[in-house]
Amino acid sequence: MNFAPILPEVIITLGAIALMMVAAFVRRASAITHWGAVALLIAAAVSLVGAPQEAGAVFGGMWAADGFAAFGKVIIYLSAAVAIIMAHGWFDRGFEHGAEYPVLILLSALGASVMVSSTDLMMLYVGLELQSLSAYVLASYRRHDERSAEAGLKYFVLGGLASGILLYGISLLYGFAGTTYFSGISAAFADDGASLGLTFGLVFTLAGLAFKISAVPFHMWTPDVYEGAPTPVAAFFAAGQKAAAILLATRVCIDAMGPATDSWRQIVIFAALASIILGAVAAFGQTNIKRLLAYSSINNVGFAMVGIAAGGEAGAAAVLVYLAVYVVMTLGAFLIVMRMRDAEGRPVESIDSLAGLSVTRPALAWAMMAFMLSLAGIPPLFGFWPKLMVFNVAVQAGLLPLAIAAAVLTVVGAYYYLKIVKVMFFDVPAEPFAAARGRVETVLIAACALAISPLGYLIINPLSTLAANAASVF
Repeated sequence: MNFAPILPEVIITLGAIALMMVAAFVRRASAITHWGAVALLIAAAVSLVGAPQEAGAVFGGMWAADGFAAFGKVIIYLSAAVAIIMAHGWFDRGFEHGAEYPVLILLSALGASVMVSSTDLMMLYVGLELQSLSAYVLASYRRHDERSAEAGLKYFVLGGLASGILLYGISLLYGFAGTTYFSGISAAFADDGASLGLTFGLVFTLAGLAFKISAVPFHMWTPDVYEGAPTPVAAFFAAGQKAAAILLATRVCIDAMGPATDSWRQIVIFAALASIILGAVAAFGQTNIKRLLAYSSINNVGFAMVGIAAGGEAGAAAVLVYLAVYVVMTLGAFLIVMRMRDAEGRPVESIDSLAGLSVTRPALAWAMMAFMLSLAGIPPLFGFWPKLMVFNVAVQAGLLPLAIAAAVLTVVGAYYYLKIVKVMFFDVPAEPFAAARGRVETVLIAACALAISPLGYLIINPLSTLAANAASVF
């Protein structure tokens, strides 16, 4: 059997097992597992160059070794590496920052990697559950923190419910299509049209996936889990895991359910607009920065789903570009949240604590302003470009009302991003944050800020070309 198409997954799997052995038999192994996990993720990302990405469907048609999956895996691996680096300076040394944390991130990234390559419903479910089981533990990682325990419990209970819904949808699709392969399901939709049984299977499958991407109305877990989970974990949930779930939903809709576009497009359009509206409006009264970023992630999921609704190669390419830029903006914002600590070094999450940051920590204030305005899609920052792309593909697909509605709602959502800027630059300074530590985190903040600045437009053509080539598999 040829294992070359799964070379990145093999590296992560064997590396995770090795690091677990190190954690079991080596004293004070947290530093080894920490940097070893980062090295493994970088090696997995680099190995994508050597793995055959034009092999198409392999392992009996259950796995796709293509450019679309490779593009998503790079996003996932780099997000996971940043989440591990963030934890090195956030958890209490010798107490919380155990050797198991980076291993859990590796396993979650492995599940996410399987998700984006799945072309079979069973493989899809295996990857999704591997990612989710690790995520449940990560959400409740601070076992002595009530908020973290609550976040893990809520995520586990609601995640179990979503898994049941997804499995029911999978069973219906299998029962009426006679196969779990995406190609077979697509053929069934093409031959029989959207029959009642297939339509019900489609609805329940999309409902299960909607939970994983925290799209309305399956978003209820997101603010509580992001607030209670450790900040590095919340960053990984908002970036890597969310990107994997959106890419999986894109493949399911365009590949497995392509002939039934008229059926699933209505569901996706509703979820997209509802997510944009709720993500914008519900964030208005938030006082916790992590809850605000949770609603921001819901809002951005809505814009990504506009690209899914457009369908085809152009829609998939727009989703890829949107996620690449969104992940950079989100990780940058969470890296700054990590720097919010009081004089005693305890994490501070209130938005009011950002007051006067332009005076007490001007570099952080300017970087945070760049991330907030870019998330809002305000030009000339680079976050404007992916929003423009998804609007453009929606218009090309004949969805002009959707594009207009999403563009108008962008203005509504900009309010709470501008509120953060106002607090930092115009409010009376609050108690200054503790002195920053961690040069690697500082470098990452600077790199993210530069990437979403107007300098990001220098890579528009290469990024768009890569995304278009990756989406050509559809």
